[in-house]
Amino acid sequence: MADQINSLEELGAVAEGVVAEAPAAVEINREPVRDELGRSYATGKRKDAVARVWIKPGSGKVTVNGKEMNTYFARPVLQMILAQPFSVAGVAGQFDVVATVKGGGLSGQAGAVKHGVSKALQLYDPSLRPALKAAGFLTRDSRVVERKKYGKAKARKSFQFSKR
Repeated sequence: MADQINSLEELGAVAEGVVAEAPAAVEINREPVRDELGRSYATGKRKDAVARVWIKPGSGKVTVNGKEMNTYFARPVLQMILAQPFSVAGVAGQFDVVATVKGGGLSGQAGAVKHGVSKALQLYDPSLRPALKAAGFLTRDSRVVERKKYGKAKARKSFQFSKR
């Protein structure tokens, strides 16, 4: 071992050389992904719901399964969930959304559309990605309902115990 390090100064010099040789942070240059009609497409998922989402520049009109957002998602909480990606990215009212959703309940479907809108926004304009990622909207929420086990009333609930 001819290259043995005998003192802390030698170790520091070697470490500085290694740091100097390390490549700079790799910056990914993202290009906008749009189809021939100027739309961006993404798939969003939440629980058992899957949403196919197309966004294009427009007046802020949101259509889900052929219905207006206010009709399909009647609860204000669900409408607020759908509006979150636009408010975080600062582009509220600038994009039209067309979404088709299948599976799950209304809450899961709203989450799926939100996830799809977030992914489509960052594909349409990559500069929106840091804000959406910091808010956690690009990550699929993997929580799903736990399956029922045999010998149990539900996933974890037991039947009433009888001592006698």
